Amino acid sequence: MFEVKDIPVSDSKREFYASLAQQLSGLLEGEPDAIANAANMSALIYQFLPDLNWAGFYFMRGSELVLGPFQGKTACVRIAVGRGVCGAAAERREPIVVPDVHAFPGHIACDSASRSELVVPLIKDGKVLGVLDLDSPSPNRFDEEDRQGCEALVGIYLKASDITL
Repeated sequence: MFEVKDIPVSDSKREFYASLAQQLSGLLEGEPDAIANAANMSALIYQFLPDLNWAGFYFMRGSELVLGPFQGKTACVRIAVGRGVCGAAAERREPIVVPDVHAFPGHIACDSASRSELVVPLIKDGKVLGVLDLDSPSPNRFDEEDRQGCEALVGIYLKASDITL
């Protein structure tokens, strides 16, 4: 069993995400179960990425996203593709960084404490399989380096996991 270690504090987000990616790779190595891997990935992100109030997954089920493993307060269970930040990221097939969720048209407030959000779609073999969703109680929490770092984490997850629709 892989043992997660503390990630050294660094002034560089790039170094932080490289360390987080290394931890995630070790954690998921040899385990193909998509749900188990999503649960561990959510926990790892929530444990080490500062200033989050929610980290987790939504998976495509038909024409909507359905809640998967997460860390944080209870959440919305179903989100239509195209609705809210998660649904928009799935529809656009691209990550979305939202500095102020209250300014995002159609934002779904599952937790009224959330102020900013980062959503990365899970795309494998050209199909959107779901999204990774991160929420923060701080405005402007996420930036381009967070987006790139989380895209790399999603890539590790997709490579390790036997995930299909």
